[in-house]
Amino acid sequence: MDQVTQILHAVQAFVFSLGALAIPLIFGLGAFIFSGLRINQEWQRGVVYFLGRYASTRGPGLYWIIPAIEYVKRVDVRILTVKLETQETLSRDGVAVRVNAVVWYKVIDPAKALNAVTDPYLAVLQASETALRDTIGQHGLDELLKHRDMVNAKLMDLLERSAAKWGVHIDAVEMRDLDIPEQMQRALAREAEATREAKARLIKAQGEAAASATLVEAARMIESVPAALELRRLQTLSEIGTEHNSTIVLALPMEMTRAAAKLVEMTNPQLAPTALAAPTEK
Repeated sequence: MDQVTQILHAVQAFVFSLGALAIPLIFGLGAFIFSGLRINQEWQRGVVYFLGRYASTRGPGLYWIIPAIEYVKRVDVRILTVKLETQETLSRDGVAVRVNAVVWYKVIDPAKALNAVTDPYLAVLQASETALRDTIGQHGLDELLKHRDMVNAKLMDLLERSAAKWGVHIDAVEMRDLDIPEQMQRALAREAEATREAKARLIKAQGEAAASATLVEAARMIESVPAALELRRLQTLSEIGTEHNSTIVLALPMEMTRAAAKLVEMTNPQLAPTALAAPTEK
């Protein structure tokens, strides 16, 4: 307590010793201190330079720099969005495409962003457009259309390597629109139609093969039990009578078909296998 009292007395004595200069000096000192105060918002960082050399990175909040000796440049560290202009380039298979993209990035090292490149925002924009053209040239049209996530990952990796040297982190890259010539669109439509038609024919052939196998199995069952063929014939007559009432059907007994088969076999044995109209009883 005695030391504080002594300090206050010393300051009071110093002020009295200045006399008329005390008030201007106090105001000048206050203005000097006030002129060095800086405030950064939460999304801002201040890069402080001392006589032209990098000193430190300040913020957010209130801080003080030495007036006339130190100066500060503010950098926005929020995620920024840039829309790339439409790029016209060739894919790996020689197809002319027009594509644009959107890049999300943020500054993670404010000092490097200011000291390593003149304009980090313009540098990211130019690097993104160049990386987009290079990535499109490394992939075919099918990959661009069907595997866009893979192309975006490749583009982001290529851009990240360039931006890391400037203290910038690439948060995401997405291709938005991919335009191809009208002739190529018609060719792709014909290709898709041919693929669907081939698939439909394959499914139809598989269905017919399954139906044939089922018919063969049914024929074997009917051959083992001759009465089943008669029942099937009666069922067919019942269905015809239900759907077409004006149709006249002449049903021959099974004995007549068997007799005709035996007659053909006796007269010409070579035609016997093809002349059998109905299975014979075993």
